[in-house]
Amino acid sequence: MRVIPASELIINDDGSVFHLHIKPEQLADTVLLVGDPARVDLIARHFDSIECDVSSREFHTITGTYKGKRISCVSHGIGTDNIDIVVTELDALANVDFKTREVKNVKKTLSMVRVGTSGGLQDISPVGAYVVAKYSMGFDGLLNFYKAPDGMLEYDFEEAFCKHSDWSSRLPAPYVVKADEELVERIGHDMVKGITIAAPGFYGPQGRYVRAEPAFPDLNEKIRTFAYKGEVITNFEMESSALAGLGKLLGHKAMTVCAIIAGRVSHNMNTNYKGSIEGLIKIVLERI
Repeated sequence: MRVIPASELIINDDGSVFHLHIKPEQLADTVLLVGDPARVDLIARHFDSIECDVSSREFHTITGTYKGKRISCVSHGIGTDNIDIVVTELDALANVDFKTREVKNVKKTLSMVRVGTSGGLQDISPVGAYVVAKYSMGFDGLLNFYKAPDGMLEYDFEEAFCKHSDWSSRLPAPYVVKADEELVERIGHDMVKGITIAAPGFYGPQGRYVRAEPAFPDLNEKIRTFAYKGEVITNFEMESSALAGLGKLLGHKAMTVCAIIAGRVSHNMNTNYKGSIEGLIKIVLERI
């Protein structure tokens, strides 16, 4: 059995994992993921009790109980590169023996739900809507660095999108992953469902133009008009593809649900979205 080198899985002197700074016993099997470290405190206010509260860089973890269910809430910061760190370290906490540095024979399946904010691309995903990423499309290229088993990625889906959008060879190859179906139905049975794009940036990669001009100014229109087997691209955010992909690759249940706070077609924006995200948090806590 492989012994994972210290340079591959870094364990701190106190027995915690390198970036998250939490120990295996501090992680619950049910995990809520949020981008903003302050949002962890917002969620934890609903907990009946708190076991631990750990902060390191942009990673903030609180584990506690909500109506008898043990839950960890973890902030991941912004971007798929951070998701690469968070999901890998969460999996290690659950499935690697930190003393022997070997993968455990009996593995845990974590349930990971990201609660985020997003920009809507369709009339069915207006500002104020809650949108579940039934599929996630990554423009970031992260999952292309991992060996994906047969059937994990939606190759026909990817090919159809690249053809429709006249995808440039200068950009990372997009990949498409389907979120965990049971989680999607349980959390989002009465919400909008569709394809969520995870972009590798907030401005140019999502077609925003402040001063630096986008290289592909018509890309958003091609995105908005794309459909595959009845599914349309509903929204932009920056993490869902890596979460769905790494979750599936490592044997976990993972999905993303977002409150729409920007209308990318209507060009309207809700900067006072605290009430909308709080409402979504309450729904997810009840259903997770």
